[in-house]
Amino acid sequence: MVLAVGCPRCATPVASIGAGGSQSCPEHGVVTPVWRTDTASYEDLVQVLSLAGEVPTYLPWPVESGWSIADLAVVGDDAKGSATLLTLSGVTPADGPVEMTVVAEEAGVGLGARCARTYGPDPGVDACVGRPTTKVRVAGQQVPLWPITQWTNGAEEWERSVVVGEADGRWLWMIFRPATAMLMLQDGWHLRQVGDLGVQMVELPFGGTRGSWWDH
Repeated sequence: MVLAVGCPRCATPVASIGAGGSQSCPEHGVVTPVWRTDTASYEDLVQVLSLAGEVPTYLPWPVESGWSIADLAVVGDDAKGSATLLTLSGVTPADGPVEMTVVAEEAGVGLGARCARTYGPDPGVDACVGRPTTKVRVAGQQVPLWPITQWTNGAEEWERSVVVGEADGRWLWMIFRPATAMLMLQDGWHLRQVGDLGVQMVELPFGGTRGSWWDH
């Protein structure tokens, strides 16, 4: 497996600095790097889980027929993770090809904001107020999710939908492309920690179009 290394907050190439192998981004300075697998496979998933440490990698469960894990990434260094990313790809009758990305991250990492293409590393203090759009089940708990509309370009309103909440002390982002694909997100969806699947991990489907977030 080959891991591509980059800045978690932008697509600018990073460079190693110092003897310790730290990574520096021209725009964001010294960063804990994001590692993206060159493919999505069972072996890649095992490696991501190892690098993630205690940070969970979430997967909508059960995986519907025709859907597959298309992209995997982790932010971390020396087996101490701070964020994970998993993208599912599939097809719906209403939207055709659909991309759904789930990011779990510590505050200040910025990977979720990069995927959502919003300003700042975190959703902001005003993000999770008012009536939530929906709720998902995570580790037996109901997690409310709020919409994010911080678009950098008005045309992007139709390109993606983003909801965000907090699960186990970490930001939880869900990004849907196209935007209308979020209509399939219903109360009661279950996000499962992949590392808890046990032998069921071997049966997970892999393949499909990789996530578009890496180039932004």
